[in-house]
This record gives sequence, structure tokens and C-alpha cells, in this order.
Amino acid sequence: MFTLEEILKATGGTLFEKPKKFLAGAISIDSRALVKGDVFIAIKGERFDGHDFIEQAARKGASLVIIDKKRGQTSPYKRSLAKTAKTAGVLEVKDPVASLADLARFQRTKYPVPVIAVTGSNGKTTTKEMISHLLSSGHRVLKNEGTKNNNIGLPLTLLKLDASFDSAVVEIGTNHPGEVRQLAEICLPNIGVITNIGPAHLEYFDTLQGVCKEKFSLIRSLTHPRIAILNRDDVWLKKRLCRASRNFFAVSYGVRNASDFSCSRVALKGGSFSFLVNGKYKFTLPTMGYYNIYNALAAVAVARMFGIGYKTILSRIADFRFPAGRLAMRKIGGIRFIDDTYNANPLSFNEALRVLAATRVKGRKICVMGDMFELGRHSRAFHSRAGEAASAACDVLVAVGSLCRHAAEAAAGRGLDKQQVFTCADSIRAKEILRNKIKPGKDDIVLVKGSRMMKMENVF
Repeated sequence: MFTLEEILKATGGTLFEKPKKFLAGAISIDSRALVKGDVFIAIKGERFDGHDFIEQAARKGASLVIIDKKRGQTSPYKRSLAKTAKTAGVLEVKDPVASLADLARFQRTKYPVPVIAVTGSNGKTTTKEMISHLLSSGHRVLKNEGTKNNNIGLPLTLLKLDASFDSAVVEIGTNHPGEVRQLAEICLPNIGVITNIGPAHLEYFDTLQGVCKEKFSLIRSLTHPRIAILNRDDVWLKKRLCRASRNFFAVSYGVRNASDFSCSRVALKGGSFSFLVNGKYKFTLPTMGYYNIYNALAAVAVARMFGIGYKTILSRIADFRFPAGRLAMRKIGGIRFIDDTYNANPLSFNEALRVLAATRVKGRKICVMGDMFELGRHSRAFHSRAGEAASAACDVLVAVGSLCRHAAEAAAGRGLDKQQVFTCADSIRAKEILRNKIKPGKDDIVLVKGSRMMKMENVF
């Protein structure tokens, strides 16, 4: 809830029309979900422009409509603006998206609870969910739902913050330079977690050094007490740990390298990993993905900082349920699938293929591989490497998309039977190939993975 004065102070906007009656409702960017008294921010997205719905927002009882000042001065919107101003207040700002961020930051400062921010090339969502799961033992935790980790999703999450919450765990995503710092300046995190540095979004960062610089800007943006939780097994983060300064307090975790939270005696049995933390505490983690051990270690480190005992942590980790589309075992029509359809980049693809290779089956191992995007000039090389890795992990490969044709060529070049390599344009066609040509049976297992835009879940 905001007062009109707080909104004016946070956004620096100018009132075109003062509200007839300001009810201090919630902030909304969706006129369909708006209720009487809410403040509607007209944001221009990829598919919709909120300025087209300001009249609808006013009719539904919005107390205040926040618009782009320049947009309101154009002829298509002048008439709509005049109608809106008859029932709702109108606030003009330079940038509605920036105003959303300003309001979220204002809300964050009103309720100075500890904020933990998570970023990295892989594992952000799972780590965020694990941390939230551990901290919610006896505490109320705010978190972004799903992967709402951008300049819209993060502010909308923070706007839900109120006195009832004890802490907040937020995921920070990026695909352009400067976005991590921008989001950190909104949520003002006290603790920053970086899961790893990998070849994601290289179209915009070009090199792994560029990726590392972007991710590490989270640590440089921390507020007191400035605690950085970093993966010591990651070569880029290990360098940063070695150069830790007085600007932040570093806590490390890892499997291969000695760390503050070290893992040993790792074993996979019955679809779960068991391992020891600091040589003493035996954990069970219900996953086939080895890399999830790292996500769990990061979550354990955060939980210990909040004084949560190992007994509670052990129990909570054991009953953790992973987000959808992350190496989830599914059975459809008697066929076993490994559903890793959430997203893909070269590092996560290698991990998924590692799981496929380690899975024991009587029949065939089938990989349905979709394009990986935002790899820039490195795209062909990374798809070829993925194809080479697939040739050692599977018996049948379905390459989906124009980029994955390079993977298909590489897999066949590395010895995978050409008769068992298929290519197609999209996931719908992949489904048909799987059903009509490959015909997997109950003794086979099928890995399905690709970038979000490939909609690989259509295969199911």
C-alpha cells in the first residue's frame, strides 16, 4: 500500500489529473487483474501496450494510472487520456518501467528485512527455491514465483513485501550487460549467491569473462553486511574468492575444493544423491542431477547464516521438490522421459547428457535436443560440441531446429549411426518422429531438452 505522496516521491512524476479519491491499493500492470483502488502502470511490452488499456483500468476502479508522458501527448492517446482522467488520477512519468522499479525499491526500504539475491548461469531458480524452502521453516519468506527475475518480475515481487515477511529470496536474471546491477539496485540485497559462470547469453557478453563481470556485479552491489556465497569449484568464481576484499565477506562451497561448506562421499542410488557436508552431516537429495548438489550447498550456507540447525536442514533438503522441467522423471504411455525442458545452454546440456549417460536401461537411450539460443558467434561450435557429447550418451538423436543440425552432423561424425540421427524444424515434428519412426518402448528412456523458445514440452 502506498500513499499518493509516496508514489510521487518514489517516481518523481507529475500529476496530469489528481485522483478524485485515492484508496492506496496495490500496484498492477494487468488491467484484467486490477481491482478497485489499485494503481495501474501502463507498461509497453513485446505483445501489449498498457496505454491501450488505461480506459479499461479506470472503468474497473483504478485510483491512479501511471503513463509515459511522451506517449500521453500523442494523438492516439489524447482522447483516451481525457476519458481516463474523468474517473481516475493520471500521473505522467518519463519511463513507466523505471517507475515500477522506483516503487519496488521504495517498498524494499520501507521493510528492511534480509534480502538474499541469487544469480548465475545455471541453477538460479532451483537454488532460490531451495533457500526459500529452508528459510521457510518457522519464517515467512517472500520469493519471486517461477522465473520472474527481470526488470518487471523482480519489482512486482518486491511490491508484495510487507511487515509480515521475515526475509526475501529473489532470483536475478540477465541477458544484457548492466542488468544484474540494475536489479540489485532495486532489491538492495544483503547476501548474494552466484551459482556458476557458464556460456549463457554469449550473444551479448561475448566471452566468459564478460559473463563473470556481469554476474559479479551482484556482489559489488550488496548492502550491509555484504555476504557473498560463491562456488569455489567454478574456475571464475575461485579467482574472485582469492581476491576477496574488505568490500564483502566471502563464504565458499564446493565438492572438489576445500570450502567453508565442503561436500564429500557423493553417491547416487535409487534416483537420489547422498553426500556428507563438512565430513559430518549426511544429506539425501532427491535428484539425478549431480550439479544440484552445488545448489543444495549454497542453500545450506544461507540457512546456517540464519541460525537454522543441521537437523532441520537435513530434513528439509530430503523433502525438497524440484521446479518443473528440471531433470524430472516422467512416465507417459509406459515410456520413461527425463523432462529437462525448462531451458538450455551448453553447460546445462552437458549436465543433462551426463544424467542420460549414467542412467541404466535395458533398451535405448534417446535424446531429443532443441536449439540453444543467445550464443552469438559461438553458436555453431557449441551445438557441434553438444552433438559430440550426445554421440557418447545416447543411441538415438533427434535434433530439433536449424542450429541443432550442427549437433546432428557432429554426432554422426563421431560415430553415432546415421540411421539413428533425425533432424526436424520444431518440437511438434519431433513428437511425430518419436512416435512414428523411433517408437520408444518401456525399456527405453528419452531425454528432452532445449531452449525455452523451442517449446520442447510439446514433445510430451
